[in-house]
Amino acid sequence: MFLNAPPVRIVPDPNRRHGWIRAYADVILPSSTRRLETMSVMSRRVHACAWCGREVADSGMGRRRRYCRQSCRQRAYEHRSAVKGTSIPEDAVVLSSEEASALIDRTFEVRCAAEDVATAVTEGAGVDELTRLCEELITRAKDAERLR
Repeated sequence: MFLNAPPVRIVPDPNRRHGWIRAYADVILPSSTRRLETMSVMSRRVHACAWCGREVADSGMGRRRRYCRQSCRQRAYEHRSAVKGTSIPEDAVVLSSEEASALIDRTFEVRCAAEDVATAVTEGAGVDELTRLCEELITRAKDAERLR
């Protein structure tokens, strides 16, 4: 991978019964360094809450969090408990009529913002105006990602 990287060997981990570690030039890296080294960039990116869609920052250690707050975790549990024993799939998203209407409104706002950007490009708008319109589009799109 790197041209000047030291030689890599896979050796048994002395601290584990059935583990292997990478040794660089006969130097064994501490476990925290190995964990961060092998973690891909994609696994460290920001994820959406499984309940509300807000951003959940990854701590980098341990299992990835699914919910942004304890209240979202509780709402998800209540939802799973409510649909248990029914024909509704457990991972189904059930929205009230108000929530569905709000979601439709947010997606309409995204479409309008995208049309504004397209119109500005066609009309030869300046960089400042295009930047402002693109920022507005991004804001609307992030807002539309929320399901609740």
